[in-house]
Amino acid sequence: MTFYIYTLGCKVNTYESSIMSSILKKNGYKETIGDNIADIYVINTCTVTNTAGNKSFKMIRQAYRKNPKSIIIVVGCLSQVESQKVAEIPGVSIVLGNKNKTKLVDYIKEYQTLHRQIIDIYDINKVNFECMKLDNFNKTRAFVKIQDGCNNFCSYCIIPYTRGDVRSKDRNDVLNEITDLVKNGHREIVLTGIHTGHYGSDLKNYNLANLLSEIILIKGVERVRISSIEITEITDDVLDIMSKSNIIVDHLHIPLQSGCDKTLLEMNRKYNIQYFKDKVARIRQIRPNISLTTDVIVGFPNESEEDFKETIANIKEINFSKIHVFPYSVRKGTKAENMPNQILENVKKERVNKLLTLSKELEMNYMKKFLSQKMIFIPEVYKDGYLIGHTGNYLLIKCQGSIDYLNTDVEVTIIDIDYPYCLATLQEVHAFN
Repeated sequence: MTFYIYTLGCKVNTYESSIMSSILKKNGYKETIGDNIADIYVINTCTVTNTAGNKSFKMIRQAYRKNPKSIIIVVGCLSQVESQKVAEIPGVSIVLGNKNKTKLVDYIKEYQTLHRQIIDIYDINKVNFECMKLDNFNKTRAFVKIQDGCNNFCSYCIIPYTRGDVRSKDRNDVLNEITDLVKNGHREIVLTGIHTGHYGSDLKNYNLANLLSEIILIKGVERVRISSIEITEITDDVLDIMSKSNIIVDHLHIPLQSGCDKTLLEMNRKYNIQYFKDKVARIRQIRPNISLTTDVIVGFPNESEEDFKETIANIKEINFSKIHVFPYSVRKGTKAENMPNQILENVKKERVNKLLTLSKELEMNYMKKFLSQKMIFIPEVYKDGYLIGHTGNYLLIKCQGSIDYLNTDVEVTIIDIDYPYCLATLQEVHAFN
């Protein structure tokens, strides 16, 4: 039988889809590509915003239209909180939430035997960490899920209800997975989770800093990247490791969400702007050229024009290298759903566009800092005679070169900016393996 996996949402979903794909292949199922009709469709859903939820529903219906006789399996955050609504969509065969994605084959066989819809949704607050191990060894960058769940309960966010409490992967499982990935050619490890920086809060005397200190000692690890981390979780111990090891890359993604203290308080974030600025200053003392990227939500209930201007001013002062901008989206069951002074959609759109313009300006400024400088990057793609890939600080490099340099450390000099690329030239024959 053939299968196709639709993945929506975050890097954790991408990681889990890779795991499900690997499991299916090991059990004799074949993955289709492009628009080919499949016997099995797996929709790994997201519901972090209204748009994401609606797109997830759209993908389910699209799968049914493609092949009404297929086995349609819906997993992930949307089905975790709206399982009944999902189950009522024509053609849906199996409904799972955020548990037992590794047992997909068992559910498929059960469905083929019983020929009736299966709905298996667990109380996500009463489950252990579901250990998954990536064994896809054909890409430069490997994601390793080290954590699941979140208990921050930001007033706008549905994730604590879709992913449950914080659960951490056993340290030995993490270290063994990374060791295997490195042995099989991966040059960069990306630590990911729903609330990655909270790793270890459910373990005894072991935290993210402890884990990082062990990962950087694994033979062959060249780069370690944290997919996202809260400003409050960049502890003295984490900063100490960053000061001593260049294996931790010159890039951190730190969600700001708002640059206004009033809005941060209403969002139930765990810091104020001054705390954020002070911590950023400490980070830059250690890593002066670090790339700091962020997430910002605009149009949160009660966000005035003055509040938004304050956000812009503080973003400029912090001087991020890129901003991921999201219009506030009402999520049923969150505290913000019933807040007064909901912002009009046209106002949200206007604010989004202003921040996107600022983001490109900040990104260009950061890229220009590295003109004429030598940098090491790892080519991930070879296209039309060009090597394309990222530096440790996540500059996107494009330069002419040989396909033989794919997945190696290549030294280049940045000569120009052609957004989103930094154009570069190779330094003689200068690849490091």
